[in-house]
Amino acid sequence: MPILPIAFSNLEPFADWALPAEDDRYAKRLASTMDELQTFYDAAFSHLEAATEHLRTVRLDGISEEDKRLLWLFASLVTVSFPVEVWRQPRVPDSGSSSFDAIIEPAI
Repeated sequence: MPILPIAFSNLEPFADWALPAEDDRYAKRLASTMDELQTFYDAAFSHLEAATEHLRTVRLDGISEEDKRLLWLFASLVTVSFPVEVWRQPRVPDSGSSSFDAIIEPAI
């Protein structure tokens, strides 16, 4: 059974990034090395345009589990983009032990 839509099956090694909650995506980012973040970023970013086009055709009411995981995977790409593109570290620079808590997640 596919984890992601068939057109994105080559991203299945990164399916552990398909996390529904922002705090889980943030925790995974903090627990990852820069090499892991860069590897995920490179793989996912190369499919960003195709995934965006694919997801534009999907209605959120009745979204399939595969499409939902694809959406979450690309939400994780957003979560790792600044650490990879700008900071070169998983944590926000000069932020000490600060954290943020999502009180409510968007419904899908």
